[in-house]
Amino acid sequence: MTGRPKGAALVLRYAGFAVVATLANLGAQRLVLAGFDTVEGSALVLAMAVGTGVGLVVKYALDKRWIFYDRTTGARAQGAQFALYAAMGLVTTAIFWVTETVFWLAWGTDLAREAGAVLGLSVGYVTKYLLDRRFVFRVEAAA
Repeated sequence: MTGRPKGAALVLRYAGFAVVATLANLGAQRLVLAGFDTVEGSALVLAMAVGTGVGLVVKYALDKRWIFYDRTTGARAQGAQFALYAAMGLVTTAIFWVTETVFWLAWGTDLAREAGAVLGLSVGYVTKYLLDRRFVFRVEAAA
């Protein structure tokens, strides 16, 4: 398909979408955490879970259309595809959650927690792209 980004353009687009999804994730976390007096165990887990869900949906929509140019239609096919996309995200979510939690435990500040989240999400998104390309959207390698 003409107009598909390649090389640096693809990296920039993917990175931009990762930033959008990261901001959506962290914004959702902040909304959840605003409902608690202190950031502790269950509040942090709930915030991370909600943020992860929001980020997942945002990133899937952007990747499907603007990175992989996927034309899968139908609720059943798209549901199966989203389930596979989410499954590929389990490992990358673990990277993100562990990094965010370690930064929170080490420094105990919101800034450190969010820095850990950004680092974990960055590593996770690179890994996720490679998994999605191979298993979810099945993009053939360039000849």
